[in-house]
Amino acid sequence: MGAGSDRVALIPPDAATPSVSERVAGWLRDQAAAQTLRWRLWAPVAFGGGAAIYFALKTEPPLWPLVLFAALTSMIWLVARRLGARRALTLPLMLLACLALGFAVSKVRTDRVTAPIAPAMAEPTIVEGWVLDVDSPGDRGHRVVLAPVRIGGLAPEETPIRLRATVRGEPPRPGEAIRLFAILNPPPPPASPGAYDFGRNAFFLGMGGTAFGLGETRAVVLPEPPEGLKRTMAINAARFALAERIVARLGERTGGIAAAMVTGHETWIAREDLDAMRDSGLAHILSISGLHMAIVGGFVFFGVRLGVAAWPWLALRSNGKKIAAVAGLIAVWSYLVLSGAPPPAQRAAITASVAFVAILLDRPAITMHALAVAAMIVLLIQPEAIVTPGFQMSFAATAALVALAESWPPRPRDMEVPWPIAAVQNARHWLVVAVVASLVAGLATGPFAIQHFNRAAVYGLVANLATSPIADFVMMPMLALGAALEPLGLGAPFLWVAGKGVDAMLAVGHWTAGLPGAVVTVASAPDFVLPIAFLGVLFVCLWRGRLRWLGLPFACAVVLWPRAETPRLWVGDAGTNAAWSEDGRAIVVRPGVREFAADLWSRRRGLELTPRPAEGWACQRTACAPTDGAVPVALWWGKREPSAVQLDGLCRAAEVVSVRAVVNALPPSCENRLVLDGVDFARGGAVELWRSGDGWRALWTADVRGDRPWSRIGNPDGEG
Repeated sequence: MGAGSDRVALIPPDAATPSVSERVAGWLRDQAAAQTLRWRLWAPVAFGGGAAIYFALKTEPPLWPLVLFAALTSMIWLVARRLGARRALTLPLMLLACLALGFAVSKVRTDRVTAPIAPAMAEPTIVEGWVLDVDSPGDRGHRVVLAPVRIGGLAPEETPIRLRATVRGEPPRPGEAIRLFAILNPPPPPASPGAYDFGRNAFFLGMGGTAFGLGETRAVVLPEPPEGLKRTMAINAARFALAERIVARLGERTGGIAAAMVTGHETWIAREDLDAMRDSGLAHILSISGLHMAIVGGFVFFGVRLGVAAWPWLALRSNGKKIAAVAGLIAVWSYLVLSGAPPPAQRAAITASVAFVAILLDRPAITMHALAVAAMIVLLIQPEAIVTPGFQMSFAATAALVALAESWPPRPRDMEVPWPIAAVQNARHWLVVAVVASLVAGLATGPFAIQHFNRAAVYGLVANLATSPIADFVMMPMLALGAALEPLGLGAPFLWVAGKGVDAMLAVGHWTAGLPGAVVTVASAPDFVLPIAFLGVLFVCLWRGRLRWLGLPFACAVVLWPRAETPRLWVGDAGTNAAWSEDGRAIVVRPGVREFAADLWSRRRGLELTPRPAEGWACQRTACAPTDGAVPVALWWGKREPSAVQLDGLCRAAEVVSVRAVVNALPPSCENRLVLDGVDFARGGAVELWRSGDGWRALWTADVRGDRPWSRIGNPDGEG
């Protein structure tokens, strides 16, 4: 046999081109193999899923079955790993254990923070307490956070730990003991079924109620506060004093924005500036969160590292990078204290701290694994964060940016070129990076902005690109230096430069907010769609390889999912206001009355809030009814029950009659009318109504909210 025939014999006679199914199976095996070090990234996702399931329940589960189930699943997973089981078994067991732990930790957290909730009192009462902090202003005046000592009509064990009080005139300062004659209520429920639950947020903040002051606050002598409360008030007093000094330096308009970015106090921000920042997509700059922590921590890190490198003696004897990381940690936690430590700032501080600790441990600072560790720490401490817009948006944006950094092609080393050409090339590179990063972060947070806030800032990318250099390199670093040196009287020049940056940012915000079509209102998708989008975003970010793009249609679920039928009517939680939908508008019966709730409902349903026309209505001091029969609702907001004649007139005027008081008897004209009274609103809260044949179909807030500790008005134990 010749040499040529020998070579032919080396080829197996049964060799053939792999089939399509074999190629697909091989490709899928390669995709799975690429995730070897990334499966653990799904642990915080599963943990957050368990927390989300807990908060989605309509009734409160018992504690011990959850703890036992979490312990059992964790033990089975650990035993399987110990015995060397294959990943095909240990991975599902790990995810199940994390899911069970998220469920159990959420229940433990709820039980730990459960505290008295204020009842809705029929008459005003006396509230005495310590001013813990000055809160952001409301529509009806300044607000403060009180640590109540005594509340008239409530026993000590029924007294909430914290109250948010609206006061008249200038707000009292932190650390003052005051007496307030006020109307007391529990934290507000959602403005409409399925809307954001302010009461749940207040529950986990320890805020047991709201008080609306009816007169000026008065000084009062109270027993000495506990040491912990005394320290907190001292810190908040220093924060408020610093905010006042910044405002005094820069003026109320510019200084108000600067003070909010440094101390979290929004007391001096004008309504038109706040609206412009929201409509331009720049409102995130006002809230102390990840952006602020990253800039402050990064500025200190690079500044200290540069300082160490500039001192040869120290540079030769120490690790400048680790010294800078320690300085960054100190800066981040100092800023957290200065900001008042709101939950978003706490989450941002934890994330930044994980990055600096990674540097101290000689690990990469910005990786998906570091982000997963930060997410797990946050959820262990605050499992309720999983249902908050801030957590969802910040971690989605950060995960998207880290995934972008992982997949960004390395930049080839430039040839030696003259510095003008190099400068142009570097500027072009950084411009492309800034545009792509802003676009990716905006796309990642888009589903959550639409679902929670129902507004899309059309020119948000333009506004953020224009302000990012100002915020990153001028405004925030100068504010940090100015705030640090202002107590010594040396902060003026730095605050002046920061003020110019604030003015430039406001100019960009007002300009973009004033452009045609700057804001688009989008109705919320059904509640179950947002978790689908969240998982889609995470799959795109966490999965390595082309298979990640399977998550893209799921990430777009909030945008693509069909909207439910728009309700015909909405009535607020106390029956004091209502609105009906017509031609894409939400026409409100009482403009200016509890308009915040009406605005939230209209945006959630994708409607434009419009005041009712003056013609075609017969309105009195406590009632309003249509005269032409075209409007389906009539309102009675008086606290006393309407007379038979008054109720008869309301029933003749509209198909749906909302009465704030309790109705004891109905006249014959109300026989074929839907009459909602105080009993209904006390039980169900706000309501949405759809036409259903000859009648109406109702969805109440309480039906969606369920019987949970934060929804049990006045009694966290649910008794009575």
